[in-house]
Amino acid sequence: MRTLDALITDSPVFAGLEAGQLELIAGCASNVVFAEGQRLFREGDPADVFFLVRHGLVALDAYVPSRGQLTVETVGSGEIVGWSWLVPPYRWHFTGRAVEPVRAVQFDGACLRRKCDDDPALCRDLLTRFSQVLVTRLQATRLQLMDVYGNGDR
Repeated sequence: MRTLDALITDSPVFAGLEAGQLELIAGCASNVVFAEGQRLFREGDPADVFFLVRHGLVALDAYVPSRGQLTVETVGSGEIVGWSWLVPPYRWHFTGRAVEPVRAVQFDGACLRRKCDDDPALCRDLLTRFSQVLVTRLQATRLQLMDVYGNGDR
């Protein structure tokens, strides 16, 4: 059986971190399992965790008043779900639900924030890595919007 610090190195977000940093991060982690259809988190609720999806798919849904819940992105194996633990007031901006059975590593965001307070280098590394996740997700959203709304030419 692999240890959590060994498991998390499979993710591009954590790849290349020093062994000591991986141990610190893994100290805030645990394995979790979600059944198909189960909610991982709900938009607006406190966000003190995030997930590394090991197997399965997680849909990120947003509530649209006139249309209900709409899936804006689906996240799969090796990807991170959740960045709201980094930004006050630490509230989810989407709802996450398992599209199929999901095995993941859950990280305690409050635990990591405390470790970041004690280790500025770790904090800088995590912020840089999560910023890359955010940029990638924003670019994907931009492309979706271009596809939905087109460029206006007819």
